[in-house]
Amino acid sequence: MNTDINADSMNTGLENPNMKSIRSSMNSGRLTARSENRSIKTRAFAVVKKFRFVIVFAFVIIALYFTDKTEGIKAFNISLSNMKEMLGLIPPIFVLMGLLDAWVPKETFIRYMGEASGLKGVLTALFLGSAAAGPLYIAFPIAMLLIKKKAKLAYVLFFLGVWSTAKLPLLLYEISYMGARFTAIRIAVCVPLFLLFSLIIEKTFSAEEKESLGRKAESEFS
Repeated sequence: MNTDINADSMNTGLENPNMKSIRSSMNSGRLTARSENRSIKTRAFAVVKKFRFVIVFAFVIIALYFTDKTEGIKAFNISLSNMKEMLGLIPPIFVLMGLLDAWVPKETFIRYMGEASGLKGVLTALFLGSAAAGPLYIAFPIAMLLIKKKAKLAYVLFFLGVWSTAKLPLLLYEISYMGARFTAIRIAVCVPLFLLFSLIIEKTFSAEEKESLGRKAESEFS
């Protein structure tokens, strides 16, 4: 009897380390699975948050379709056409920005558009905005890249303003229809006002808001 008890206790003693190891690996597996599930949920939530306006807009088109079928189809076709245009323009722009991000050091952007760049920063923003081509939505990721590279916020806003109204292709088109005098007067009025309001808008941003924008730009290109 004592021999059987000793044998059982010996077997138990031999099995315990194995059982502990099995339990430990099972617990580790459960923790890993939970961690992966949590990570997937976090990423899914981040994707939904990032594209929330697209999702809302899709629901609006669906609702419009069930309300008025003709207008719903029309809205869908216009959205599809715009999306095709964007998909044709945005990938080359992102490739160009990736090359700029990798090849041009931050110090170069700071020298030409940084806080202390002065007139050089104004002229650089004017040149970048006026030499651009394409719709305004292409300018926003470029603006974020400039912010990431520590360009002065006022010059980035000025660059967006110039891009929207004083691009060379747009000016040529405008001159052919409205005349050189009209275009010259409009540019002479608009460009200084863009610069003035860019400087004023920058003053309304606190240091924390600028830092937050910089962190957002960093995360967009990380």
